[in-house]
Amino acid sequence: MTAHASSTSLATTAPAAATQPAAPQSTAPVLPYATLLAFSRYVDRTGPAKATFVGGLRKQRASRSGFNPHGQFVKALKADLAFHTGGTHLRQVPDLVKPRWRPLYQTLVPGALSYIESLGDPRSIDLAQTHDALALLGGLPVKINPQFGLRHADGRAEAVRLHFDEAPPSDELVLATLHLMARHMDQVLPHAEPVLVDLRRGVTHRRDPAVRADQVERWLAGEAAAFSTIWSTAA
Repeated sequence: MTAHASSTSLATTAPAAATQPAAPQSTAPVLPYATLLAFSRYVDRTGPAKATFVGGLRKQRASRSGFNPHGQFVKALKADLAFHTGGTHLRQVPDLVKPRWRPLYQTLVPGALSYIESLGDPRSIDLAQTHDALALLGGLPVKINPQFGLRHADGRAEAVRLHFDEAPPSDELVLATLHLMARHMDQVLPHAEPVLVDLRRGVTHRRDPAVRADQVERWLAGEAAAFSTIWSTAA
């Protein structure tokens, strides 16, 4: 009787184990958004490839994943520009990265050296600070983020985006990139010219003065609307 009473007493008086509430799951929608790089790559695609590309971007944004393999390369290029060293850092950087990235960096170095050489005397160039801007194309936010700015001895300034892809940039990609940079240059680097450098080939692309900005704006607005629609249907 005593043992039975004791176990009954324990059963009725012991506190219940605490239950931890499950972590709340976010139900907030993943809103359409693109970087300048992503949007310019999007306009470069046609047909079903556009939907596949946007769907991949949406998944990447939702999982907050992504990695930039070119970060150390850009730092080396900027160091050569800032310290007027004409390519010293670029020649060294393939030996400083992880072995998996070494072939990529070795492929990029010759074109980057050609680009630096095309700028003339290294002492006539200074690195300039650029700022990111947020473009709105209809309801689509696009982050405008050049890699760096340059100031030339003659007073000219440039805001520079780098193209790393194996294939050369298409006319559409160049047009979209330079137009959107120019559109927000007051925030990015006042009075500067937008420039896209095809780094593998060492080729610099600039705006064509014959192209009408209003026509480009209408084209990009249509592309942005389609981007947002695909993004929403990919949910």
